[in-house]
Amino acid sequence: MKRFLNKLGKFLWNGMKILIILVLLAVLVGGIFVYVKYAKPVLALKARAEKIAKESEREDFSSALTSIVYDAGGEKIASLRSAKEAYYLTYEELPRAAVEVMLVTEDKKFYAHKGVDLLANIRAFYYLVKNRGTITQGGSTITQQLARTIYLTNEVSYERKLVEVFLAWELEELYSKQDILEFYLNNIYFANGFYGLQAAAKGYFGKSVKELSLSETVFLCAIPNNPSMYDPYERKEKTLERRDRMLKQMLADEKISQEEYNAAITEEIVLSKSSVTRHNYVETYVYYCAIRALMEADGFTLRTVFENEKDRLNYEAGYSAAYEYWQQKLYTSGYRVYTSIDLSVQEMLQDAVNEELKEFTETGEDGIFELQASAVCVDNESGRVIAIVGGREQEYAGYSLNRAYQSFRQPGSALKPLITYTPWFERGLTPEDLVLDEKFEGGPVNAGSYLGEITVRTAVEKSQNTVAWKLFTELTPEVGLSYLNKMGFKKIVESDYVAAASLGGLTYGVSALEMTGAYAALENDGIYRVPTCIIRITDSDGRDVVPEEIKEIKVYETNAARTMTDVLRGVLTKGTGRKKNLETAVAAGKTGTTDNKKDGWFVGYTTYYTTGVWVGCDMPKKVSDLSGNTYPLAIWKHFMDEMHQGLLVREFEPYEKTEPVFSPTPEPTGLPEVTDVPQITGTITPTEDDGNKYQVSPKPTLAEEEFDPTEDPR
Repeated sequence: MKRFLNKLGKFLWNGMKILIILVLLAVLVGGIFVYVKYAKPVLALKARAEKIAKESEREDFSSALTSIVYDAGGEKIASLRSAKEAYYLTYEELPRAAVEVMLVTEDKKFYAHKGVDLLANIRAFYYLVKNRGTITQGGSTITQQLARTIYLTNEVSYERKLVEVFLAWELEELYSKQDILEFYLNNIYFANGFYGLQAAAKGYFGKSVKELSLSETVFLCAIPNNPSMYDPYERKEKTLERRDRMLKQMLADEKISQEEYNAAITEEIVLSKSSVTRHNYVETYVYYCAIRALMEADGFTLRTVFENEKDRLNYEAGYSAAYEYWQQKLYTSGYRVYTSIDLSVQEMLQDAVNEELKEFTETGEDGIFELQASAVCVDNESGRVIAIVGGREQEYAGYSLNRAYQSFRQPGSALKPLITYTPWFERGLTPEDLVLDEKFEGGPVNAGSYLGEITVRTAVEKSQNTVAWKLFTELTPEVGLSYLNKMGFKKIVESDYVAAASLGGLTYGVSALEMTGAYAALENDGIYRVPTCIIRITDSDGRDVVPEEIKEIKVYETNAARTMTDVLRGVLTKGTGRKKNLETAVAAGKTGTTDNKKDGWFVGYTTYYTTGVWVGCDMPKKVSDLSGNTYPLAIWKHFMDEMHQGLLVREFEPYEKTEPVFSPTPEPTGLPEVTDVPQITGTITPTEDDGNKYQVSPKPTLAEEEFDPTEDPR
């Protein structure tokens, strides 16, 4: 028995040693795995932060390089210089109230930590993981915010957050607390292109920080927490609400007296716009395109389709942060921005708008012409924008609303080729197929008579609403609107997926830029090129930051696009646009008129250029003789005839003809009986042009004085 027990003991001991060795090996292997997967990358991020800090200089926080924009011919359009150096304040020059309110509301532990509030960051990391990469909890100290503003991006990622943390530690080793506060208040973003407290004071109040009241100072300091949310021009009430909360916090922390609080909380805030730079239509669009190009080059993915409301809100939060960051970089990093803008073409397009609307002299209370227009011209060879007009030309103070990409309006029948007819041509429909134009229960009415049995070609030329409605209903709104989603139309929402969309009845609408880009795809054999004026962007040393390329997406089949073009030629020769066909080129296009003559459109193209024109009022209202074939078509013809002077007349590529799908029958449409059609609402009245009888009332366009041209409309 003793011998047996000895053997058993040895066996167990040997087994235990083997187990211990296996456990140690597992720990070792696990440690190596953890090191390779986590520790090693973290150490690399720490090294990156140390390198940035080592190269850091005080000038990083006060100096700025001038970025330059060039036109298609290489001539300088504009210089983008930040007011950083001119408006830089030393710590002693900073208002005490500004320092105190930032410490109270942004970083109460500022003087206690070494650049990072560990508990706050652990909490932020926890929620970052819990919400799958979505930031829902703050955690950045003032030092971290400074590190991100000057040296990093606003990318939402674990890697960027770790570099930010490491860099904040390093900066606190290099600079004093007063230095960091000085750098911070001179570099944070106060919306509308103002960086730093002094620039904000000059921009919003037209005076120095020394002249600001306590209330004005705190009002300004309310903005940087979320510049889009607390934009004083667009959301002044929100800014005031945050000012009041900040004043209350200062009172609770005994930074101000009750008397000071009472005076500040009741003080009226009066903004000044006299010192704001007014940008022209070319500049606003160039800056918008350049900022988005820089965002994409940095890895940001631009989107217009979302899974749900939460997804959309998360995207918009990330978009705003990235847009604001790259906007600052555009003004301070010395970029060279090369564009496709042709200033001579720009002048021609602006002159066409001015001339055709010159009889409309009525202005609003702000002095802005009531009847407005927007227009975009795309070079079909390159796919890039060469001219963009955001309104009628006039002298006035304040911002210039670029309606061509910042305003979204109902497109009327100009939408029919994009979401109904070209998709049907892909599915075998031909221009000579017979359809039945007749009134039916639950459907729209036509501007004129019902023509009975007609060809698809005639239905497009005459813009017969009943045919478009029935075809779109059979196609389904989901399929029809998917084409707009492919082309990045920004304002397509759930409520648009109804039959009324077939006539342009959209909740928010479209922009002239979007419509021009979409029609350019029809000319380009169905290949959509994302409209932009950016050719390339380099840094101050000539290295490419944004390379010379343009995004292409195959949206329509080639023969379907060519078929649509052939049909749209008839709109100008014998259809709704027959009175104003071009004299200098072969052209195709489509009119669009909305309910009660609130919006008029014409979008058309030749083999050389595609141009889209919108005419209407900023606050939608009836214009008695406005339709697609009046002022919009007049502007288009004026401009396009001039553009084609001296050019060789070129025909479009012919389409391949096929046998009709819908043969004449007792029910010549070949379509099923339409019985379950969403009911339209509102007044249904005929119009003189292409008769879009149904429109969803659009959201009001922001008034001129409420727009910041450097901000993105999204």
